Amino acid sequence: MPMTIELQSSETQTAFNLKRWHEVLNDPDLARLPHRIETDRHGHIIMTPPPAPFHGQKQFRVGSLLERLLPHGIVLTECPLSTSDGVKAVDVAWVSSERTQEVKNAVCLTRAPEICIEVLSPSNTAAEMREKMAVYFEAGAHEVWICNQDGAIHFHSNGNPDIHQESELCPNFPTRIDL
Repeated sequence: MPMTIELQSSETQTAFNLKRWHEVLNDPDLARLPHRIETDRHGHIIMTPPPAPFHGQKQFRVGSLLERLLPHGIVLTECPLSTSDGVKAVDVAWVSSERTQEVKNAVCLTRAPEICIEVLSPSNTAAEMREKMAVYFEAGAHEVWICNQDGAIHFHSNGNPDIHQESELCPNFPTRIDL
């Protein structure tokens, strides 16, 4: 039997996510934990251990390349984003200079950066990445990139989530990062 999940309106979910995220940020017990924290659409906390150092190196490498190739914008890491499935932490994101004011004082973005990049960890599943791509696109991302464990980059654009040969927003970005 098919299952139907009823979702809140975007405005209702965003308001709920922001309220819950402020609670999370103001919880002194959670602030002491080294874990990565996200929420689901019900506000339940999802904690994962900090990623391995190599994960951070990939994030840094991707961010450095983005900063060099797209200088008219800013690079963010571990960027909290309100989605229809709760608050998710985007590994690396790029926001155009036209939108930097929008993110300057935000504790949680309500509109996705133009480029959202996920760096895969061994525990990530294909289904999880498809869901993250879907919620990032729904939140307004133009592109979602997936950086595999071997450094291969897969480019996806809104409206056509198939893998593209190159990024539309940053066509000079390499298809593999050197590690």
